[in-house]
Amino acid sequence: MTQMPAPPGGGYYPPPPQGRPTNTLAIVALVCAFVFAPAGLVCGILARKQIKQTGEQGDGMALAGIVISAAQMAIGILAIIFIIIAAVMAVEAVDNLPSPSPFPTS
Repeated sequence: MTQMPAPPGGGYYPPPPQGRPTNTLAIVALVCAFVFAPAGLVCGILARKQIKQTGEQGDGMALAGIVISAAQMAIGILAIIFIIIAAVMAVEAVDNLPSPSPFPTS
């Protein structure tokens, strides 16, 4: 009896093809969008610039970081404006209250 020769390469499967790596700054931008919006916005812009130069993956994550950061910053600015307006209106309302008379009226 004769033995069959071993397949070339020892019978192992070839390694899977490696895709393009994901830009780390894009991941940081998406995480920072939920933690600290200004940092997410800056990281997202920088990540998209790097992705255009290097051809890495992660453009969608960088864009999501930019959009979420911008939305959170806009909501925060509107909230601050609302709080300032409410405080001014409260002070005016307190100033317009009638002062109690030191003498009884009845």
